[in-house]
Amino acid sequence: MIFYSLPEMLLLAAAAIVIDWIVGDPKWPTHPVIWIGRLIRQVERLLEPERYRNRPRKVKLLGIALTVAVLAVCWLAMMLLVWASDAIHPWLGYAVSAWFISTTIAVKGLKEAAMLVYKPLIAGRLDEARKFVGYIVGRDTSQLNVGEASRAAVETVAENTVDALVSPLVFALLGGAPLAMLYRAANTLDSMVGYRNETYIHFGWCSARTDDVLNYIPARLTGALMALSALLLPKLNAARAAKAMFVFARRHPSPNSGIPESAAAGALGIELGGTNVYFGVASERARMGWPLRPLQPGDIVLTVRLLYGVSVIILAGVIAAWLLIR
Repeated sequence: MIFYSLPEMLLLAAAAIVIDWIVGDPKWPTHPVIWIGRLIRQVERLLEPERYRNRPRKVKLLGIALTVAVLAVCWLAMMLLVWASDAIHPWLGYAVSAWFISTTIAVKGLKEAAMLVYKPLIAGRLDEARKFVGYIVGRDTSQLNVGEASRAAVETVAENTVDALVSPLVFALLGGAPLAMLYRAANTLDSMVGYRNETYIHFGWCSARTDDVLNYIPARLTGALMALSALLLPKLNAARAAKAMFVFARRHPSPNSGIPESAAAGALGIELGGTNVYFGVASERARMGWPLRPLQPGDIVLTVRLLYGVSVIILAGVIAAWLLIR
């Protein structure tokens, strides 16, 4: 059976969360996102958008073709894999679905990436921390001070609470592993070609807009879950998180990213955003939250706790829903 019932979907989502907590991003077999990335680059080479750089409408159409092709291939491949596994044995189908849903979320991976910044910061190894910040953000990191390095890690964890946790689980509940993998493909497309630069402003337009649309409702759900998480955790302020979303989120250039970032800023009592440097050029990012105190490395840990709090709330919610409707 390819299409599972809602109680089955709930159990698969719960299992995926636990698998991610324990395993994280698998090094073997090759992570699906790596295969998606290879597919994107292969289709991009086949479409050859650089040949039409003076024809923006043509390039935009090629970008639409890229998005449709990659999403279709990823959804169909996952659908066939789940179908084949279920045909062998229903429990194998469950296992395959739970495993692949877990690869679309990255709570443990986000924590590990953030800790790679936090540990050298508290040990006074700023150059090492800057190196690891460079792995998770696109801005220049060579001149970051301790507060700026902490801000970069906090912003990354907060923003990715949407696309590395809430969004894939929302789509998993709606359509199982195939729809969760379609979402992960859309998010990977955005991260690879969804830039507003000379190369991708037209070719990546469809990928960027698709990611915005898919994340629209999950981002707002994430904001509510982050405020609830702040209510349950020490050293965090839920009321300030909720207020910050209403005051600051609209200032962010993204229709979605400002919500989790402002929620985190409000919960922690810090200010996110400010001046970032890209390829030697300073860029002013929307400032979110009230700077009640300076940013410090400990804020990275608090944001990771906020992330895990959201995942625990979701796990409790899906288990409670399963108990009610089974």
